[in-house]
Amino acid sequence: MGRARVALTVVFALNGLLFASIFARLPAIKERAGLSTGALGAALLFSMFGLLASQLIAGQLVARAGSRPLVLLGALGYAVGLVPVVLARSFTGLVASLLFVGFANGMLDVAMNVHGITVERRLERPILSSLHAFFSFGALAGAGIGGLVAGAGVAVVPHLCTVAAVGIAIALAASRFLLPPAADAAEEGPRFARPDRALLVVGAFAFCALLSEGAVADWAAVYLDDELDSGEGLAAGGLAAFSLAMAIGRLAGDRLTGAAGARRLGLVGGALAASGLALAVAADVPAVAITGFGVAGFGLAALFPLAVRAAAQRGETAAPAVAAVSAVGYCGFLAGPPAVGGLAEAGGLRLGLGLVVALAALAALLATVALRGPVRAR
Repeated sequence: MGRARVALTVVFALNGLLFASIFARLPAIKERAGLSTGALGAALLFSMFGLLASQLIAGQLVARAGSRPLVLLGALGYAVGLVPVVLARSFTGLVASLLFVGFANGMLDVAMNVHGITVERRLERPILSSLHAFFSFGALAGAGIGGLVAGAGVAVVPHLCTVAAVGIAIALAASRFLLPPAADAAEEGPRFARPDRALLVVGAFAFCALLSEGAVADWAAVYLDDELDSGEGLAAGGLAAFSLAMAIGRLAGDRLTGAAGARRLGLVGGALAASGLALAVAADVPAVAITGFGVAGFGLAALFPLAVRAAAQRGETAAPAVAAVSAVGYCGFLAGPPAVGGLAEAGGLRLGLGLVVALAALAALLATVALRGPVRAR
């Protein structure tokens, strides 16, 4: 069981590494494809469309075949997908490549979370938050490596092709130590999750959590630069504080879940996120806003892992329920940045981020209903 947990931790870190490797080299990808900033933004939407589309079918595939084969398929697809992304020379080529990458990423996301639930049940203690922490650490590593190699003048094609090759090797090696497909394949049971009240509330909780996470990730640096005149260098500190606090909070999330219970942790986490964001929105100086974004990151850290576990506990079969809640959550992740941007156009970025404060507070309230029940699955 220990080997399966280590292997799955590697898979989560690999997911973060692949994700950040693409985004760290977006300027070079944009230049190579000859796109404007607006066209690049439109192309990136297709990665989210692919992710959402795959999650609509991933639940039934994981339920039928077990999570291990889909973890391997998703990880290999994601790694291989870096190659057409970096080789794209047109808007159409980049859209098709990002659609494929998003599809593979969605498949991997559902399968690795279901596998995490399966390992967690075998161990009889929460581990899901720490697994998500290693996604964050993998993303930090991918961003850091991307920045270093770009600064050293390494071209984007050899960089991402190397990352793809390393990713394929890691996926093949790690998958050998995961639990067998029979560990969570369901010969009987529903292939789709019924949208009953309990699952809808969990989905709403996940929506608020991921909308808040995505909005802060996209707008923290812009807010610091535009509203508080921090300068570009200091503005990056808001996102850095948020990301680091998220990673640390996820490392602590399993211990806190066991000590306080999922419901209380969700309530406190949502309230802490809302308070931190309110502090950032009310701030007059960059240092206070950066502190607020860090507090928000720590508060949001455990919320999505808690939603995944709650979905698995409430569904008749874990995989379709996890897929349904993940898809709803990522709709929030997709909707958050443009919603904040639209409000910012109307009344300024403080107003836009005020929406995120309200939704983080709503997540705290929803936690009292969405996260009822034991930490361990039945």
